[in-house]
Amino acid sequence: MFSIDKQVDMIRRGAAEIISEEELAAKVERSIKDHRPLRIKLGMDPTAPDIHLGISVVLRKLRQFQDLGHEVYIIIGDFTAMIGDPSGVSKTRRQLSSEEVKLNARTYQEQYSKILDPEKTHVVFNSEWLGRMTFEDVILLAAKATLARVIERDDFAKRLSQGKPVGVHEVLYPLCQAYDSVKLEADVELGGTDQKFNILMGRDLQREYGQEPQVALLMPLLVGTDGTEKMSKSLGNYIGVDEPPEEIYGKTMSIPDQLIYPYFELATDVPSSELKEIKRMLADPSVNPMDLKRRLARRLVSMYYGVTAADTAERKFDAVFREREVPEDIPEYQTDKGSIWIVRLLTSSGLATSSSEARRLIQQGGVSIDGVRVSDPEIHINIKGGEVLKVGKRRFLRLKSSA
Repeated sequence: MFSIDKQVDMIRRGAAEIISEEELAAKVERSIKDHRPLRIKLGMDPTAPDIHLGISVVLRKLRQFQDLGHEVYIIIGDFTAMIGDPSGVSKTRRQLSSEEVKLNARTYQEQYSKILDPEKTHVVFNSEWLGRMTFEDVILLAAKATLARVIERDDFAKRLSQGKPVGVHEVLYPLCQAYDSVKLEADVELGGTDQKFNILMGRDLQREYGQEPQVALLMPLLVGTDGTEKMSKSLGNYIGVDEPPEEIYGKTMSIPDQLIYPYFELATDVPSSELKEIKRMLADPSVNPMDLKRRLARRLVSMYYGVTAADTAERKFDAVFREREVPEDIPEYQTDKGSIWIVRLLTSSGLATSSSEARRLIQQGGVSIDGVRVSDPEIHINIKGGEVLKVGKRRFLRLKSSA
């Protein structure tokens, strides 16, 4: 194993808060002395089927723990997902069916293997213990916490002050997640800063059960490609780790300059010495930030698809944006010859998820056919076949007539 100072230094990289660093150092020291790896926990509620760079921040930290010789446990919250994590939401979440949870959980497992060593990753479903609890067990668990403690969390307090409902099942959520730490006897729990309350509840509950409290390791919430909101699939400002290489490359090139360093620090595996160089270059007015974005885009694609894919993605990006060419291998979409409403064309082809999104794209000037911008969302397009439909900067379809 690495030395105490080396391990703590690696773990500290990029962390927003460690509660507490002294406890972490003590646990690492005991781990080295007793030759017993620490148990590192990450709870994941499979409420969305895709992992993006924002989620990869904590997954990459987990991989660092694996590289340091510790045991990583991913708790798939198949039971708690049916409640829905109330963290950071302004209303009660929709409860998922067991079928939705199972499907999302399988997708998660496939995708996090791109970051973690699957042979060193223990995967546990919290329905194994939560699903077997009797009502008496639930009451005894609830007796371990006070209502005042639970509702002091910001999102509950805000909703109550605004007269919005807070479900009793939501109040139980942090207790359920905390009980996962008790069952696992976790030494460290990871999460984003929005998970602070839930993870601290785990510390409290472990004390109630006579266990040494886990260390809370909180990672920053990665800002999305829009440069303002946290990365989220629902906001459309995400870069998915399972997206095609060209999408990862192109989306990375679109981020604001102020996100270059955080993305390098939190979403890549570049060494600390390279991070210092990147920070110096960003402060140098003679350095073009676009060059650093290209370096970042290549790094991200290489991490998930390899160097060859990164080369290809870069060439395609240059062909479209530097030479303003239409890619040669764009997908085709078959539609009936004749007139079709542009909004229906965008939604039926999958370039927009809804009519409202299609209208917004058109109004923002993001839709063109054969290089001519479409500005009227009520227009009908006469399809002859062979036209190139473009949405945004990177999505193309060649229209193919079925007649």
